[in-house]
Amino acid sequence: MKNTLSHITEVHEECTTYHEGNALWSFVKHSWIVLLLLLLSLNIQAQRRVPDPNPLFPDTLRKGRLIGVLTTQGAIYAGSMTGLYFLWYKDYPQTNFHFFNDNSEWLQMDKMGHFFSSYYLSSIVYSSYRWAGVKEKRSILFGTLLSYAFMLNIEILDGFSAGWGFSPGDLAANTAGCLLFMGQQLGWHEQRFLIKYSYHPSKYPQYNPDLLGTNIVQNLVKDYNGMSFWLSGNIHSFLPKHSRFPAWLNIAVGYGAEGLGVNVPEFDRYRKFFLSLDVDLTKIPTRSKTLKGIFTILNLIKIPFPAIEYNTKGEFIFHPLYF
Repeated sequence: MKNTLSHITEVHEECTTYHEGNALWSFVKHSWIVLLLLLLSLNIQAQRRVPDPNPLFPDTLRKGRLIGVLTTQGAIYAGSMTGLYFLWYKDYPQTNFHFFNDNSEWLQMDKMGHFFSSYYLSSIVYSSYRWAGVKEKRSILFGTLLSYAFMLNIEILDGFSAGWGFSPGDLAANTAGCLLFMGQQLGWHEQRFLIKYSYHPSKYPQYNPDLLGTNIVQNLVKDYNGMSFWLSGNIHSFLPKHSRFPAWLNIAVGYGAEGLGVNVPEFDRYRKFFLSLDVDLTKIPTRSKTLKGIFTILNLIKIPFPAIEYNTKGEFIFHPLYF
């Protein structure tokens, strides 16, 4: 998500100044890697359609594809670890391995980010092995364990950094994301519950642009006040096969927070909970592989719908359209 070395250095300096930025920066590191993998796996993900038989997920091992998958994964792993070291850790003060409890920061919005990232990383790696013809259970195992190990490596690097530390909260969120994918794939051979993301511009970045971002691109990954994370469940998948209920219509519960990253007395820090509808774009019938690919990528985004909000200020709020 960060496109230039100078911008990476700028954000790195911000995190040394703002203690609360440590948790945010940890999520940003995970997010750009997941986005990279998601874009590289566009063709693989576009071919996914479970639990119906899919000829593009072969039943026999394709050695050429497997070699390509292993080579790509090895290159991404080596490149990302090397990049993280030289861009984030090399010139940053190091210390003995230590733990850092950041669970009280950001009202756990950063943990939702880790949950989101680990879930999709598991899905992407699983799909790459299925595309290579690896059997279902082995693909699930490889997808989950390799993703978990990758995320764990980053947490260990943080553990030796003076400005961060190994976060048990991050580890728990990473574990939950991997297990959510693995449990559904083992139990249902499909993902009936998806983790989704949404964002709307908030009023808070103007009060702390260094931490929350100075433009919409930065806000998308830095301003937790405008973010919401959703658990989007597919209703049709729990109904009889002959049901005429729309296969693409989901029900979603969301979580967000406000008043984060600013030190302005009139702004309260509080949590928000949402109930809304959503669309599973991959359930929309189409014969176009291009559209399937586009729908797969966009499916990590919560579709705007009316929503009911309850927050820890004790308020119920109806949003005619919430994103």
